[in-house]
Amino acid sequence: MNDGMIRGIDHIGIAVRSLDERVPFYRDTLGLGEPEIEEVPEQKVRVAMFHTGAGRLELLEPTSPESPIAKFMEKNGEGIHHLALGTEDITGSIGAVEGAGLRMIDSVPREGAGGAQIAFVHPKSSGGVLLEFCRRG
Repeated sequence: MNDGMIRGIDHIGIAVRSLDERVPFYRDTLGLGEPEIEEVPEQKVRVAMFHTGAGRLELLEPTSPESPIAKFMEKNGEGIHHLALGTEDITGSIGAVEGAGLRMIDSVPREGAGGAQIAFVHPKSSGGVLLEFCRRG
């Protein structure tokens, strides 16, 4: 699949109960600086994005009990939620997965944090890992 489409790891998504409680650890203790914070109403989350130089760390706080992040934490608690792979061609990345007979959660890209175009691969098709394709700019 990597005929130039996948650029590398864009970010790691971490589910948290409260940005107010978790941001100080990453910002102050680890010294990652001030994150970009935004709400993504479509996903029912508040996001704190830390730029680390080699990728990003994305903290995800649910804003509703119906949020996918809230449902994830009901089963798993706080922790790593997904791994996002940067792609130049999100439609091509989706097509490669579907062309291999595997399952996407999103067969059409949608808008995510920071205006990125995103699409998730179903974890049953990727060895139990929730993968996100992410195209920025």
